[in-house]
Amino acid sequence: MALQISATNPEHPALLLELPWHLPLEEWPERYLVPLPRGISRHVVRYAQAGDEVIAVKELAERPALREYELLRDLDRLGIPSVDPLAVVTGRIDAEGDPLEPVLITRHLRGSQPYRSMFETTMRPATMHRLMDALAVLLVRLHLAGFAWGDCSLSNTLFRRDAGAYAAYLVDAETGDLHPQLSTGQREYDLDLARVNISGELLDLEASGALHPSVDPIEFGMEICARYRGLWEELTRTSVYPAGKYHYIERRIRRLNELGFDVAEMQIEHSSNGDTVTFVPKVVDAGHHQRQLLRLTGLDTEENQARRLLNDLESWMATQDDYAPGDPLAARPEVLAHRWVRDVFRPTVRAVPLELRGSMDAAEIYHELLEHRWYLSERAQQDIGLDTAVEDYITNILPKARETLQPTTAE
Repeated sequence: MALQISATNPEHPALLLELPWHLPLEEWPERYLVPLPRGISRHVVRYAQAGDEVIAVKELAERPALREYELLRDLDRLGIPSVDPLAVVTGRIDAEGDPLEPVLITRHLRGSQPYRSMFETTMRPATMHRLMDALAVLLVRLHLAGFAWGDCSLSNTLFRRDAGAYAAYLVDAETGDLHPQLSTGQREYDLDLARVNISGELLDLEASGALHPSVDPIEFGMEICARYRGLWEELTRTSVYPAGKYHYIERRIRRLNELGFDVAEMQIEHSSNGDTVTFVPKVVDAGHHQRQLLRLTGLDTEENQARRLLNDLESWMATQDDYAPGDPLAARPEVLAHRWVRDVFRPTVRAVPLELRGSMDAAEIYHELLEHRWYLSERAQQDIGLDTAVEDYITNILPKARETLQPTTAE
């Protein structure tokens, strides 16, 4: 039997040929290995150096290895956060000619760590909650794509910070199944498996003294269920809005924000019946909105202001004809953001007379105007538009605010 390396990229086999495939993975010399943290696994897994890349090598039978390789390729095509499959190596034999198990090779996700190793650091509970939020986002995205994981756990998930965002990545698809659509029963079964696995691993960490003393493993296992269900409901609830009533879309964004999630991407589809909206959620770190708004627009604001302005920018971009996330021919976000600053932000702020602004800077004025438009739109049950909001704000809100801020004179 000859050694065979099945890979989609012709560069990978050349990089992999130098590795000691004639040895069981447990016996690989240290010079080939990279000391990175690993989760628990039913298979032997090692990190190795192949050229300039760090790869994860997992020994398992040929059929499940090929199946997992194809599943990971499917997830990549669907845009699901998961490890990148590189190759499957079969036909391995040792020095005596005895067969060795095939291996699945994936690219190591740079800057990532297994969820289990993150929880072993006795991190603060607040950070752990955000990690669970990111895991809930991953599970929801998998289910929306029709993928039943079958083994969601801390060890089978990688964590990485990406430009301030908390992101979870699937690392083990061996037990997964891809369907056109998942039933409620399939989703609930997958979710219950996640609850049991997560609680079990946290109990194991608690027994070893590696878990923060304030963390209850059972409650954290239940939390993934609660966060998942709230996010699933908000993302999958079908709503068709009357054309132009964008305050309904803003209401959906606010509910996602109240759940603790932000909108990474939004798509508006126009039809004869109204506008349908699709959201992609994310979990972000402190200060993320400030950094993102500054990068896109050059506006330096407070965090809450930045969050509000980014929501408005995202809603506005989704209405532009040249906005198409993922399309290389579409306008870049930085170009659209510049257009928003030029055509929307600055004209709106300039509409407020200087003598009425007081100590408010441009970002705070715009934030106030967005809040006022939201209030008026909710009261009118239709989108009243920024121009109307500005006029009403100048006439009815700013004068009262200035009166409140006027210093009182002692008698």
